[in-house]
Amino acid sequence: MSKQFSSLGISAPILKALGELNIVEPTEIQQKTIPLLLAETQDVVGLAKTGTGKTAAFGLPLLQLVDTESPVVQAVILVPTRELGQQIFRNLEDFGKHIPNISIASVCGGIPIKPQIERLTQPTQIVVATPGRLIDLIQRKAIDLKQTSYLVLDEADEMVSILKESLDEIIAELPKKHRTLLFSATLPGTIKQLIQNYLNKNVVQVSANMETAGNQGIDHEYIVVDPIEKLDVLMHFLNSKEGERGIIFCKTKAAVNKLAKNLAINRFSSGALHGSLSQGIRDRIMEQFREGHINILVATDLAARGIDVKEISYVVNYHLPDTYENYVHRSGRTARAGAKGLSLTVLQEEEVAEIPEFEAELGIKFTQFQKPSALSLEENNMLLWAKQIFKTKPNHDMSSDLKTKVKTVFHHLTKDELIEKLMASYVLQNKVEVTEKPVKKFKK
Repeated sequence: MSKQFSSLGISAPILKALGELNIVEPTEIQQKTIPLLLAETQDVVGLAKTGTGKTAAFGLPLLQLVDTESPVVQAVILVPTRELGQQIFRNLEDFGKHIPNISIASVCGGIPIKPQIERLTQPTQIVVATPGRLIDLIQRKAIDLKQTSYLVLDEADEMVSILKESLDEIIAELPKKHRTLLFSATLPGTIKQLIQNYLNKNVVQVSANMETAGNQGIDHEYIVVDPIEKLDVLMHFLNSKEGERGIIFCKTKAAVNKLAKNLAINRFSSGALHGSLSQGIRDRIMEQFREGHINILVATDLAARGIDVKEISYVVNYHLPDTYENYVHRSGRTARAGAKGLSLTVLQEEEVAEIPEFEAELGIKFTQFQKPSALSLEENNMLLWAKQIFKTKPNHDMSSDLKTKVKTVFHHLTKDELIEKLMASYVLQNKVEVTEKPVKKFKK
């Protein structure tokens, strides 16, 4: 392992940390980027899909290039969300733990600014920041970027609109001679314009195999449903993935809340994540997800940025994403660190025509996921109902006299007999007569 990373020019303290982290082999974007950042002086654009190791591609060289004897900020890494910032900060701390006197700070929005201001009074070589919070610190004169040599724009395609408003103000604080390193999973026209406006004309562009690198290990599938059965089909899929961790993406906060409520009613171990939640709640839900206390995360696109959890086995696009870029970022949450994963998109009939467009644009192939039969959906709904009963906490406020009377009604039944009667009662209560043909339809 060390020989592979050492051949890229990585120093001994970082190699030691990589060995302890069991990071065995440089990814393609790391192999192409690390020597370039260490040996050259040009601006760099790095293109690679989510999950291919972009953080190490720029993080390892930066840790090696900064002067730890100098207390000033020498590198700034801009990120779209605090969650991603925290992830990068943790990664850099792990990579640099054997470098004497290295000092890294995370100054992202969503939490009080005063502790961050206090932190920046100490020697700091690398800062991970969201654009808005960095500008706030600049305006308060709490951070000095006059000797900053490196500006990294990570996941640039996710913060184009933010950068348009804030990049001029940030760059005005940097010395004229600085290197800009832009990393992105996609290269839309807005990013090309940003590169033209802010990076040196001799910029070097490197890319991992965009056709396959970000999609290796991911099975891209779609399932076609009628609107009325959409939730039932999802519940059936989630039951088949019991014990596995996954993320369900919705377009809006309202849709996230509605779906999360349905999952809670059906006793799925889940949590909701969107921009209207307080940072404290978002942090708590993310920690529960990382630690495995909840298995399912229902999220909007932006709220889910920075989720780097290796054991995510599936992603569900409950709503078709608006852009190809969003699909890349969503599906990239699974199959990380060489694992396998499933990206399942739930479609209505009229949306199927868009699948060939996604395939052509992203260089991937979708297969159709087999929709469960009506009988299978009905049986799954009964199982969910049974789980609701099993997980319902006893009501200790009921009078003991009433409990005794109810127990007396059932006392002569065996456990199996009682279960069979409960199931029969469920069927009777959820039976709907249709004029031409009587069928059973279970409520959600």
